Amino acid sequence: MNYLIIYAHPYEKSFNHAVLNALVQNLEDSHQNYEVIDLYKDHFNPAYDLEELRLFGSGQTADPLVKKYQDMIKKAERLVFIFPVWWSDLPAIVKGFIDKVMKKEFAYVATKNGLRGTLTYINKAFVFTSASSTKCFIKYFAGNAIEKTFIKTSLKQMGINKGEWHHISFKTADTIQKRQKYLADIAKVLR
Repeated sequence: MNYLIIYAHPYEKSFNHAVLNALVQNLEDSHQNYEVIDLYKDHFNPAYDLEELRLFGSGQTADPLVKKYQDMIKKAERLVFIFPVWWSDLPAIVKGFIDKVMKKEFAYVATKNGLRGTLTYINKAFVFTSASSTKCFIKYFAGNAIEKTFIKTSLKQMGINKGEWHHISFKTADTIQKRQKYLADIAKVLR
């Protein structure tokens, strides 16, 4: 199985980085192929500029990182996203990754009935998030942007029909032992 991890956190001592390390260790232990996109380390610019916007209709790009990321996605069978939930939603850099990388003719084609996803070779997406808010709060009181909008709408429009969301809240995982258990449990998720 070929995994592509899209990681988005600027701080290497964050819990998100611990999640990344646990998942990478699991993939190595189970002899799986994987690559990592570290959006902050790559200095990925999530914003469209005039040139990128001019190329939007043709599905082309002026950003060399976009082309690199698309080439990595083409080799993937599973995507793994790791990011914090900020203001009950994706961080801007992850939203910008979707906006700029998942282009027309690459991730979808427009039809008279709407979008048809072309990333059907990706059989599953895993989304690992962390926040002070609980998953229950994010789902039922804050609009459910991760599951409803990102997984069940955006990814699905790209042709990725299976998605799984794993979340840790620092309010409920308030001890080192609970956080270590979470890391041990999520390492098994990809198996």
